[in-house]
Amino acid sequence: MTKRLIVGISGASGAPIAVELLRALRDTDVESHLIISRGGEYTIPQETSLSVPQVRALADKTYSLEDLGAGPASGTWESLGMAVVPCSMKTAAGIWSGYSDTLLLRAADVALKERRRLVLTARESPLSTIHLRNLYELSSMGAVILPPVVSYYHHPQSPEDVTRHLVGKILDQFGIEAPGFCRWEGLPHD
Repeated sequence: MTKRLIVGISGASGAPIAVELLRALRDTDVESHLIISRGGEYTIPQETSLSVPQVRALADKTYSLEDLGAGPASGTWESLGMAVVPCSMKTAAGIWSGYSDTLLLRAADVALKERRRLVLTARESPLSTIHLRNLYELSSMGAVILPPVVSYYHHPQSPEDVTRHLVGKILDQFGIEAPGFCRWEGLPHD
């Protein structure tokens, strides 16, 4: 089987993380299958130096948001699962409620129903009670809630270092080793 990972980009802030994820996947034996929401299309040029077509070109395969007949819409289409990076609270609400009116939402729904890994890089601050409830419910359904929280133990020197570390954490959820990913090894002992 060809290893495939579905990457969804929704409209929350965090498009540089998605771009770095697609770039990192190019250095693996895992195919990237990309779906971008309307909000994601608006956010990409605001937060990156890339156009939407340039981001699409980073993926092995891209899909139209409206293509509900595409492979990722079916449970028999094999994949490692899906990462929604970033995951807006609107997208989280749609996934939680099963409102699968787009391919991005349907692919996430399929990941849940097939018990495949679904990683949501939930991006909002502060979180409302509604957001927390939706994320809690998604977690109880098996989704991994992986907000883009900054780690400092790897001594990041730039925003790009922070982004690469976050991508390493996302890929780790799928058993994919990101080059240069810094793992915590514990405190030094005398």
